[in-house]
Amino acid sequence: MEPVYPLPHSLARYLADAAARRPQALAVHSAEERWTHAEWLARISALAGTLGTSRQALRVSGSSLDLASHAFACSLKNRPIFPVDRNARTIALADDNFPATSKSLPPDIAVVIATSGSEGAPRHVMLSDASLDAAAAAANRHLALQAGDLWLDCLPLHHIAGLSILWRCARAGAGILLHDGFVAEAVATALGQHPVSHLSLVPAMLAALLDTGVRPPDSLRHVVVGGAALPMNLYQRATAAGWPLNPSYGMSETAAQVATYTLADGPWHEGLVGQPLGSNEFALTADMRIRIRGPQVMPGYVEGGGVDADGWLTTGDLGKIDENGRLTVTGRADDMLISGGCNVHPLEVESCLAGCPGIRDSAVTGLPDETWGDLVIALVVGDATPASIEDWCRARLPAAARPRRIVRLASLPRNATGKLERSALRRLAREAAA
Repeated sequence: MEPVYPLPHSLARYLADAAARRPQALAVHSAEERWTHAEWLARISALAGTLGTSRQALRVSGSSLDLASHAFACSLKNRPIFPVDRNARTIALADDNFPATSKSLPPDIAVVIATSGSEGAPRHVMLSDASLDAAAAAANRHLALQAGDLWLDCLPLHHIAGLSILWRCARAGAGILLHDGFVAEAVATALGQHPVSHLSLVPAMLAALLDTGVRPPDSLRHVVVGGAALPMNLYQRATAAGWPLNPSYGMSETAAQVATYTLADGPWHEGLVGQPLGSNEFALTADMRIRIRGPQVMPGYVEGGGVDADGWLTTGDLGKIDENGRLTVTGRADDMLISGGCNVHPLEVESCLAGCPGIRDSAVTGLPDETWGDLVIALVVGDATPASIEDWCRARLPAAARPRRIVRLASLPRNATGKLERSALRRLAREAAA
């Protein structure tokens, strides 16, 4: 086996340090297999020996364990990793639209990861060792992750939310309880069997976990919730049951969470994610789009562009920043509807619908209309009748924001991280209208 010389501040370097300091401490637990830091280093060193040296991104698909193993092994070889979903459509898309598997990338790029693509074709984000390390350092300080802690990672590792947990735990010397995707009953069982201190979920996962009736264990200190808007009724339901929730905001372009609410931010309201983590900065454009600058921000997209000359990333998200620097995310700029001459954001209506008795899930989109401009359409999952939904909205929403058509569905189109697929919503609304 060739010698291992991991780069400073890389994923592999932190694993090597943990193996030197606490060789017998748990590094990874996946299904029935467990590896200490020393054993995990030996495993991924052997894997690294099969990869070859290249600055072309290594595309990897497979189980969460496959992706985790290759992330560490690629770091040992200073080779970028490009994790993709096992789903054949995603792999085909990568083949057709991803040039970095055949071109050499800059020497500091550790990861290339696809954006969620919830509004169309994904873009490919380049993340450096420095941005990933800055993100892990900031998250670990904010959430007090330390050696001996255990993070249950049930998010997909082909998305940054799941992948970034590897960096946080390696940096802290903490253990990873790795699940191959989210199954509510499996997560509930794991929480009863293992001293889990940290957990990451999207809102739909949180709701499913609450439905199992499991109680949060005493060891659990932080449940990071992101990937989609967290409704107030779900937040209240979970916190009333004792779940220590931390609503967060982040994206592939910022190496995952760049703001995360804690109780120190005061009473929570919908969209509140707190101040920027670490030395990152927030600002707003004239049309209220969120801008981010700091060490977590990506160098750029593989396709080019992404960050301006002053280092600012202008996102497609809308927000507000209060006098204490706390950010509230209010929705996506490209989701805005104009109904009856008034701006209506789907998130405003979805937040209202979330509290309606008999609605388990909801989404809002619009269709062109000669009278309204955008006709507000509610797509709902649940047993609530159209009349009860209309009465609920009439008492809580201005006239322009009230749904003019209600479409009942068995489930809503969401991607692996829980984000609504807005283009699919519009298609479903058109089909229902036809």
